[in-house]
Amino acid sequence: MEEKREGFSGEPRLLPESERNWAMFCHLSAFAGFFFPFGAIIGPLVCWLSKKDESQWVDKNGKAAMNFNLSILLYSVLVIPLCFILVGFMIIGLLWVLKVICIIIASVKAAKGEMFKYPLSIPFIQ
Repeated sequence: MEEKREGFSGEPRLLPESERNWAMFCHLSAFAGFFFPFGAIIGPLVCWLSKKDESQWVDKNGKAAMNFNLSILLYSVLVIPLCFILVGFMIIGLLWVLKVICIIIASVKAAKGEMFKYPLSIPFIQ
């Protein structure tokens, strides 16, 4: 089933279900980070690299997922010194809650053919 969505320059574009699914997997694969070290980086990286040349939609979503997960990793590392005064644990917890919520929202939007802009995301990968 194909849906009509706006393309990257504003023109209507058809997004095949397979492209929407791969874009969704780029976001959802970040949950691997809760089970494997650096899984939040490796999961989206594998999904993105495997399909980025075949689909501009997957490429754009994969970059967004990578940038967000790299940003959360950076913020977590920067907050570690604050754990010595206990406030760091609360900040890391809030970062993880934000991460879970944003991944779910981005996955649902990607499956619908809509783009999600992650908050606090640093554009490492252009």
